[in-house]
Formats: sequence, C-alpha cells, structure tokens
Amino acid sequence: MPKLDTRALNRATLARQLLLERATLPVHDAVAHLGGLQAQEPQEPFTGLWSRLRGFAPAALDELLTGRHVVRTHLMRRTVHLLTAGDVLAWRTRFDAMLRQRVLGTYRRELADVDLGELAAAGRAVLADGEPRSMGELARAVAGRWPAAGPRPLGEMLVAALIPMVQLPPRGLWRTKAGVRNLPLPAWLGRDGDPLDPADGVGQVLVRRYLAAYGPAATADLRAWSGLAGLPAAVKAVREELVAFRDERGRELLDLPDAPRPGPDTPAPVRFLPAFDNAILGYDDRTRIIDDAHRGLSVAGERVVLVDGRVTATWTTDGDAVVVRPLRRLTARERREVAAEGSELAAFLTDGESDRARVEPS
Repeated sequence: MPKLDTRALNRATLARQLLLERATLPVHDAVAHLGGLQAQEPQEPFTGLWSRLRGFAPAALDELLTGRHVVRTHLMRRTVHLLTAGDVLAWRTRFDAMLRQRVLGTYRRELADVDLGELAAAGRAVLADGEPRSMGELARAVAGRWPAAGPRPLGEMLVAALIPMVQLPPRGLWRTKAGVRNLPLPAWLGRDGDPLDPADGVGQVLVRRYLAAYGPAATADLRAWSGLAGLPAAVKAVREELVAFRDERGRELLDLPDAPRPGPDTPAPVRFLPAFDNAILGYDDRTRIIDDAHRGLSVAGERVVLVDGRVTATWTTDGDAVVVRPLRRLTARERREVAAEGSELAAFLTDGESDRARVEPS
C-alpha cells in the first residue's frame, strides 16, 4: 500500500479544496464540489469563496441564496452550512438521527419526558401558516405543552433536528446583518411533501463526494466531517472503486483513483481562510494542514493564513485594514507574499476602498 507523507497529503487537500489554484467554477458548482461550506458565521463563506474562485463576486452568492439554489441549514456536525438545494434535499434524511442525538447530547435531561414525534407535529402545526419564525418564537409557541423542558431545548430540537429548516435571506447576504428566520425546507424550495424522502444510496454518494473534496482520507476523517458514524456500509459498498494509501501514522487512507494528488513539491500560494473553514474542520487528523499545537485555533473561530499550504498566521480586520499575526517567524519573501494577498483581501472586503494590510512582527 503506497505511503503518502504529510506534505503530499497537504498538496492533495489544497488541490481538492480549490486552494492550490483559484478555480473558474460557477459559485453553485464550487459549493457543490466542496460538499457545502461551514456558515454559522454568516459573512465567512464570502472569504472562503474569494480564496477559492477566480473573480468571485459576492452578488453571485446573494443571487443563489435569494433564488433558492443555495440554502443555509443545519447539517454536518449539527452546524450551519451553505449547501446547494439539490444536495440538501438528497442528503437531509440521512442526517436525521445524528442531528437528534447531538441535540439530546446537550439537552438530554431537559428533553427526557418529551415525545419527539409529538414535538415535531406541534412544531409543524405552528409553521403550517407559512410564516417564517425565529427559534425563540417557535419554541414559545409549543412550550406550554412541555413547560418543564424550557424553550431553548425545545427550539433547538425543532430547528436543528426534527424539522428540516432553512435560514431565510437576508440572513447570510453580503454585508447584511439579519436575525435568523426559519422556514421548513420543503416550503422554501417548493417541494411537495414533508418529511423529505430519503435518496437511494445517499451514503455512497457522501463517501464519493467527501473524497472528491477532501481525499485521500481515513474513515475517521469522513466521520469528523459529516458527524455520521463513519458510514461503514457505504464505504464497504464503494471500496472496490477506491485506491488505498497509508499515512505516516500507518492509517489507511481511501481515495478516488483519478482525483488529483499533486507532488509534494508543488508550490502553494498564500491563502486566507475564514473562521471554521472545512479545509481544517473536515478532518479528524488535521496535521496535514495545521500543527497540533495550533489545532485549537480552528475550533475557536480564528481566521487563519496558509503559507506554503499550512496554517502559519491568524488574521483579522481593523477598520478597513487586514491585520496578520504570524504564528512563527516569516521569511522576508513570505512576509511580502502574505502582505500582497492581505492587500487583495482588504480590497475585496471593502469593495476596493482600501488595500491596507499589516503583517505584525513574528
């Protein structure tokens, strides 16, 4: 079984994540290829797409959201993701049990005496008038039936698990601040029937799609990305289609045979990633892109900078400027490249009104 070292895995990840070279894909196709984008922070996907797509214009994503081609919804790991309408319709039912268990993991005591079927029916009855509601409004509407549970556990179970929901625009539009207003996914997408029908072979589709965007990867990485229990039956069903490698730890890594695996010496440009980017969170073993010493940055919501393909700095904004804080000493060349890309990012974030970028001392 061929062995792939960490640098080879890094280059494969960058290529699959559209971070080795900006792609010319339409925004819809990029979101589909990536298997969705982490989106609990509404403005972060714009930076993620800017770093991946040539000539990305925020209006293109806005149009997909308002046109109901891309939606904001709870899915992988119970977190909010941007997904294409087609993917969420096909995939959502496969995630139902995981979503319920994740909410119960937080509120098991509060929801112990709540029949989840009755709660779902009560929530759908409230939403039957077609009016979007916040989680709090929906929870308060049903709380009288389960007063001991409390509104927050009831609301989270309804919105994140029991009823497939969409967070409606203007939430998630470019430079727009808006609260979360929820509507059932079938109603927003004009699909008759609720609940959604499970798609045949969706587990196998998820395995293939994950490897296309994240491979080569172990089943533990697939589990970390999706929140599902490794999809063992689906992996077994498609295994003959796949090729296998070993990483430096001896783990088996699976991959699509014709997927790109650039050489380890392939140059990697500086890239700025948004908070919670799946290029990092999409793995159990994240050492291919971030050192274990800095692993906590990715779950703390820090925005990071890739230098030579690895997390090497964090970044934030200060007024109209992008500010970079290195995690190690940068060479003079690296500082210039980080400053140049930071300047481009500042121009993107300010619609060209500023190109200020500051790289702080190492």
